[in-house]
Amino acid sequence: MERRLFTFVLASSAFFVVYMGLRILFDVQPPPPANGDPAGVRPAAESLADADTPSDADDATAPENADDATAADDSETADNAEAPADSDPIVAAESADESAAQTQAEDAEAVDRPGRQTWASLGSMAPDSPYFMMVTLTNRGGGIERIELTERNENGRLKYRRVDTRSGYMGYLAGQPASRIDGVAVNVVGQGTPAATAVAESGEIGLRVGDVVIAVAGTPVTTADEIDQALIDTEPGDEVTLEVIRGKSQNDPESGSGSSSDQTLVFKVTLTEHPLDLVRLASQGGPEQVPGNLTRLSCLLSLEKINRKSIPAGGSRINGMLDATAALWESEITPADDGDADKPAGDLRAVFRLPLSAADLDDASSGLEMQRGYTVRPGSYDIGLDVQIRNPGDSPQEVAYRLEGVNGMTLEGWWYSNKISPNWGGAAARDVVYKTPAMGHDLISGYAMLKQARNEPQSPNHVIFAPDGDDRSKQLSYIGVDAQYFTVAYVPGEGEAMNSFRRAVAGIVADPKAIPDDQERAVNVSFYVDSNVAQLGPGESLQEQLVLFAGPKRPELLANYGLGDTIYYGWFSWPAKLLAGVLHFMYSLIGNYAVAIVMLTVVVRGMMFPLSRKAAINAQKMQELAPEMKKIAEKYKDDMEGRLKAQRELQQRVGFNPMAGCLPMFLQLPIFIGLYRALSVDIELRQAAFASWTNWASNLAGPDMLAYWGDWLWEYLSGRGTGWLGPYFNILPVVVMGLFLMQQKMFMPPATDEQTEMTQKVMTYMTLVMGLFFFRVPAGLCIYFITSSLWGICERMIVKRTIPQGKHFDSAVLEGTAARSSSSSSLADRLRQQLAPEEPQAERPNKRKRPVITQKGGKKRR
Repeated sequence: MERRLFTFVLASSAFFVVYMGLRILFDVQPPPPANGDPAGVRPAAESLADADTPSDADDATAPENADDATAADDSETADNAEAPADSDPIVAAESADESAAQTQAEDAEAVDRPGRQTWASLGSMAPDSPYFMMVTLTNRGGGIERIELTERNENGRLKYRRVDTRSGYMGYLAGQPASRIDGVAVNVVGQGTPAATAVAESGEIGLRVGDVVIAVAGTPVTTADEIDQALIDTEPGDEVTLEVIRGKSQNDPESGSGSSSDQTLVFKVTLTEHPLDLVRLASQGGPEQVPGNLTRLSCLLSLEKINRKSIPAGGSRINGMLDATAALWESEITPADDGDADKPAGDLRAVFRLPLSAADLDDASSGLEMQRGYTVRPGSYDIGLDVQIRNPGDSPQEVAYRLEGVNGMTLEGWWYSNKISPNWGGAAARDVVYKTPAMGHDLISGYAMLKQARNEPQSPNHVIFAPDGDDRSKQLSYIGVDAQYFTVAYVPGEGEAMNSFRRAVAGIVADPKAIPDDQERAVNVSFYVDSNVAQLGPGESLQEQLVLFAGPKRPELLANYGLGDTIYYGWFSWPAKLLAGVLHFMYSLIGNYAVAIVMLTVVVRGMMFPLSRKAAINAQKMQELAPEMKKIAEKYKDDMEGRLKAQRELQQRVGFNPMAGCLPMFLQLPIFIGLYRALSVDIELRQAAFASWTNWASNLAGPDMLAYWGDWLWEYLSGRGTGWLGPYFNILPVVVMGLFLMQQKMFMPPATDEQTEMTQKVMTYMTLVMGLFFFRVPAGLCIYFITSSLWGICERMIVKRTIPQGKHFDSAVLEGTAARSSSSSSLADRLRQQLAPEEPQAERPNKRKRPVITQKGGKKRR
């Protein structure tokens, strides 16, 4: 027996070592992009930005990075690219800028457009701000670059902050390398951010657009990534110094940095927590980013049809016309409150306009004017969107527009989280969701879209509805991109269905061949909708008003926007909702979700104590039957069928049910799955901390992340998505496995034969293997396991004192020389006897008595 076990372990270990070696030896890594970008995202403008006049090119918005919102095919990508894909990124960006500048110069008499790219932000991050978000916009394409959630708790902390980083946060600067000196040019400073409230030694308050950051905490910086690296070891509340060069005439491009008029300022910045950047550029994903995802702005607007010309199938713009998603739009920003603290906070609005001449439209039209607006409201998670296409000419025109959705949505925890999907194929970290009367709520998985893009490169997109579809399939109640705890979706402005679109298409914003197989779940997805074709007379406009909801998946909040169906618990929804309700109630009493989980476990296990006691009695009976089972095993050593039959006869004779001890385990299964689903869905359990005095286990819906080991452990074990264990060492799963092994050692009955011994050893090994699979489970679930295991150990010790100490079976019944009494029979046996009593056995002929016959005279004879 020991020899067989040793051979099994040795063979398994050898197979595992050989497999690991072959994987390391033959695993083909994806080729690096032509431009050498390690993240696989091709930046459009790494050209040096002027300190005073930011470059027209930006890595967020250049046209060669934005070939198609839904991954157009290679031929279309080649048509739309401003430079060859294998060209140097800086040269490509400069060529694109020169081409755009030349085209703009040729058309300067007809259209007056801005000469440079600018950024603006709506909302605030200030602790006392009434706004729940801060939106960063840019005039290149007039799109959204970043959405940060800034709502505060009652204690002043951010209600939704990033869970994948613990370093301090200075604010989003849209930084670019400065051209005339080594440093990072500041392009936007959000209101209420630490950068906006920094204090210089000379008394100046806050960074300004046009400043150049040359050092952070004494470390020289030349890129935005270097600023992030300089802050990687900081914590919220730390104070760092910034060395900044500021021109005395920032609005004059001729007085750029490096001249004698510049001054050097040293700011002290108090860092804060990272707000959740719900929407961000794919190139700014940091460690969460994966190769293959493309960078593109969100909510871009372009012409889909103008008279007899339209966007070709699989394309992203009308051939020969100016690409509105890469052009520089005129911008107008409504100030927040003009610095008047007594003035109540109102709506913040940004308007972008793009006049298009006949040359811009390739002579397909006499000219058009596109306009779009964004409105951020206080105390709200929605952004008002309005679109207008105006015909300023003297002749009627047929016009339709294309409105893209968001992309670059947060990837927080994609390598450990488990988003529940109504589809068998499962859900990715980001999926496209929509609702129509014809289909109801539907989810298009990122997996499915990536698979389609790989298998059908000529038609990589998923058509939600087309112009030839019925009207019920085109009445959108919402359409958006959905993550585990957050969603960003278009909803009607007036509470009615959006029925002004004739086409809706979803797809990936990525190179399908560059996405690694182990990181498919993190693929970037988006969608677009095409409006109905409108006949615009002279001076008439095509208008649309929508609302972009960008917020948490709280049931009461989503109900206000008709998005309640985006919350999905799966098959075990009733225990999940029940447990979530109980947890919320306990949290309201205690104020700590970790303690609430402990209390919930104690309550549940306490209610199951009678069943646990019965299971302990059942285990005691099993030990009492062990000698007889061993005799049967020896008697039927070579007859497995006879052995099982004899064991069943023995159990029936003594009234023993081996499955009775498993009942508590089956009853705990819905609780386990329900709690797991609650942690995977309930937004209130995300970011719930184990304790307020420590950063460890600061998110009970994710692993406890005791220590980071991704910088020295093998990628095969610690990679994000590619590793079995993940980049963090988690202590709670280790404690759980230790308690499981302790329970097996303490309460598992001694083996009666070689087969039982082998089974017990395999169970021990399986527990260790399950520890690998459970290494990334949520910390809240680990707390449940730990509490349940400790309760089980204490319960077993208590039960031993409450169960009968004598023998449960009569020795005569065990040996088969006596029948089991009815008092000791089970309830089922007694009921069966009452309903169908057994007939008495007939006596043998030699045992029967002869009848007595009475004759006349009183004599009897037999």
